[in-house]
Amino acid sequence: MPQLQLPIFPAGAKEISKNMAVQCKDGRVAYFHGQMPVFQHDEKSVKSFRFFTSQLVDAGTLKAREVAEGFGVPLATVKRYVKLYRERGAEGFFERRPRRQNKLEETQKR
Repeated sequence: MPQLQLPIFPAGAKEISKNMAVQCKDGRVAYFHGQMPVFQHDEKSVKSFRFFTSQLVDAGTLKAREVAEGFGVPLATVKRYVKLYRERGAEGFFERRPRRQNKLEETQKR
């Protein structure tokens, strides 16, 4: 019979679900699944946050609602980035998109 292993999160970690927690320390955000750290990023990296939480939702590790409630972000935003992940993968979060030029910039060039 398999042994039950309880999630043991580090002190100061915020529980997002029964198996996931997050901890922000020294400018880094660390995600824990059970007792194992699974991902880290700079606390200012919104793209990394959106990418990793979208992966967690897509894999079924977290529900979109748990991400929204756990991090205080709108549920619609979580769902938008999960859709982006499913359609474009990691590249959708990190590729450079062409920027539209401002009409004022266009007239100044003439």
